[in-house]
Amino acid sequence: MKNLFLLILCVVLSTFQNAFAQEETIEESGSLTLSGSVDAYYRTNLNAPNKGESFQAPASSFGNLPGFSLGMANIIATYQGKKVGAVADLVFGPRGEDAVFGSPLYGGGMAGSSQIVNQLYVYWNVSDKVTLTMGNFNTFLGYEVISPTANFNYSTSYMFSYGPFSHTGLKANFQLSDKFSFLAAVMNPTDMTEFNLIGTYTLGAQLGYSSDAGSTYLNFVYGDQDGKLSNDGTLITDQSSLGKTFQVDLTTGFDLSDKFYLGFNTTYNTTSSGEFFTGSDIQNVNGDGAGFYGFAGYLQTKPSDKFGIGFRGEYFSVFNNGLEGVVGLSPITGDGGVFAATLSGNIKVGGNLTLIPELRLDSMKEEFFVNKNLNGSKGLASFLLAAVFAF
Repeated sequence: MKNLFLLILCVVLSTFQNAFAQEETIEESGSLTLSGSVDAYYRTNLNAPNKGESFQAPASSFGNLPGFSLGMANIIATYQGKKVGAVADLVFGPRGEDAVFGSPLYGGGMAGSSQIVNQLYVYWNVSDKVTLTMGNFNTFLGYEVISPTANFNYSTSYMFSYGPFSHTGLKANFQLSDKFSFLAAVMNPTDMTEFNLIGTYTLGAQLGYSSDAGSTYLNFVYGDQDGKLSNDGTLITDQSSLGKTFQVDLTTGFDLSDKFYLGFNTTYNTTSSGEFFTGSDIQNVNGDGAGFYGFAGYLQTKPSDKFGIGFRGEYFSVFNNGLEGVVGLSPITGDGGVFAATLSGNIKVGGNLTLIPELRLDSMKEEFFVNKNLNGSKGLASFLLAAVFAF
């Protein structure tokens, strides 16, 4: 890991030197723009309680509060120059707080200024084909994103909810050709956005293909997420230590016609069990690794500029307590699975405002939910109406 980090650092420094040698002109004045969104929603369960301790919601991120609820206000300031730029992306409200759950570390777990930072990074267009970015940026994995303006469905998938949200580090984007791109990154452990608390690093990579019809991205992350693995022979006695996490993710989407679109996302995440050294031998303390996997399809149609309807079907599964308590895990094996079907409409009002009525059904192997009589239930049916304004 250290050798690879040094290699990437050498490449970056070499790129700096070549760029400075080729161009000594002063950066031209750039432009500052403001954009963002505001959203709110109403949500109700159709077959389960909507109040008190018995309130039920899908075990995924965002859009899970009862009654009339707040999403978030998102304000994005972007400075774009000829060669350099910066982005400050701030979020306020319940959806924003859920999105930046890894902050603030600096405030000792107390509310602080970092709790409103969704993204904060600077970038340098070294050439027409190479861009370097440093700071906190949203993940490059997955089909869905944090902002509700960029998702067709208002509620989010399980894969999005339990994959990475954000990274802090250094990434390099390479435009290999008109259609192919490549990304390489060195980052803090996933969602550790303010600073590196544990001293380990995660590697990321992406190979992309884009055409007029659509795009496909193959993504990878790999690294020690808890800093408890030893590389120098030091004894590690913490029995809860985790190994290195590997995740591969495939995202694709393309137009079937002028009015139909099909998207697909699949992911696999596994973390090896903890290890410690006894002399020259590596001992495994936790048995098999743990993790999750899933796949989802997105079918959307837009009969007109003002109306669209889309369906998301997802299967998501956890193995060996990879996400304990998330999707109705079996108390014996630590495995669990869920199928979620979501039907959403998009109704444009005045150009900037989108109304999203949504019907969702979550079905699990175990009785993870309860019905209105407070008896165990394997399924949850819910309805929401969201209003999303973009500017």
